Amino acid sequence: MSKLSSATGIDASIQKYIGSYPATVVGQVRSLVANDKLTDFLLQRHPVPHTIYNDHELREYAIGLKNQHIKKSSPLSKVIYDSKIHVVHNALGLHSYVSRKQGSKLKAKNELRVSAVFKQSSEALLNMIVVHELAHLKEKEHNKAFYRLCLHMLPDYHQLEFEMRLMLIQLEQGGSIYD
Repeated sequence: MSKLSSATGIDASIQKYIGSYPATVVGQVRSLVANDKLTDFLLQRHPVPHTIYNDHELREYAIGLKNQHIKKSSPLSKVIYDSKIHVVHNALGLHSYVSRKQGSKLKAKNELRVSAVFKQSSEALLNMIVVHELAHLKEKEHNKAFYRLCLHMLPDYHQLEFEMRLMLIQLEQGGSIYD
């Protein structure tokens, strides 16, 4: 890859994941990437990958968080890692709500799907994704109430969301930080 196309790829990744952040922040991240220091920064913040490897463990983890923070919300029928979720389309996880009529009863299912790219992340970043999807049990839209609930469950939610975006840039530019 030529230097020009490499720089264009870096800029595209940065624009896609943090383009709406202040120019000073974008410049700092661009410098980290250009100087091959993004991995070092992320490893300082997230030195150890989580150990939640399969769907069963992810389900137990998500239900534990749900029971700790939003007990009275609807139950989860399914929690899985999903390799079909494409982070480029701004989906890192999905929460789906399906209701169907069965006889005279209305049945509802809540499913939580986490992008498989988070199988190789720190627990803090996985936690942020799960908290985000759990918040959708109570708030369907990304509004003020939604983000208040995220902050209630995870006080450093916004910082972790930013670091998750940096991890996605790293994945596009050079692979997992834990290789």
